[in-house]
Amino acid sequence: MRRAACPRGFTLIELMVAIAVMALLALISWRGLDGMSRAQTQNRERGDAVLTLQTTLSQWTADLDATIALAQTQAIDWDGRVLRLTRRGPDLTQPVVYVVAWTLRPGADGQLRWYRWQSAPFVSRGEWRQAWDRATSWAQDGGSDARGADTPLMPLQGWQLAYFRDNGWGPAVSAESLGADTAMPDGVRLVLDLPPGQALAGLLTRDWIRPTANVPKS
Repeated sequence: MRRAACPRGFTLIELMVAIAVMALLALISWRGLDGMSRAQTQNRERGDAVLTLQTTLSQWTADLDATIALAQTQAIDWDGRVLRLTRRGPDLTQPVVYVVAWTLRPGADGQLRWYRWQSAPFVSRGEWRQAWDRATSWAQDGGSDARGADTPLMPLQGWQLAYFRDNGWGPAVSAESLGADTAMPDGVRLVLDLPPGQALAGLLTRDWIRPTANVPKS
């Protein structure tokens, strides 16, 4: 009479090999999931940065498009620190004007940011002069009465401007200090220096052409 064979189990070595394989598979799977999570985070941050940049540049273009030249006022002025614009209101049925300013200064977190400031609406030349001077005080961080009308836009390391006049690009100069032409140039070139380590980094150039300008296509 033959004895029934006992079922054979796993040896200790086989169990250790199986555990090691499962641990390796778990590690590979975790790294894959971690990589996917980081990629999704980076894509989301980049998408948010692109949306912020597009919104900011849309506002920049809207301000330049709405800039007007009034008698005994300046339409545009750049002193190397702040750009000031005299622009009409969005509602063409109401004859009101604003002063808008753009500058670069540290934010609440100490990081340099691009800021936009807009005055209250006005209708007289005296109010324009007050708003024009207040924009300079705001840019120098000394005009506390101008607070509340500024908006932090995006991190920025630096920015430069150039004007298109007489069929050529040249440096943007201060009309007040140099007695330069105070009329609106045919074009404004904006160069942004986006800081490293952000979702968007490097130099970005944006050209604006005055809608009524008659310049060569080149």
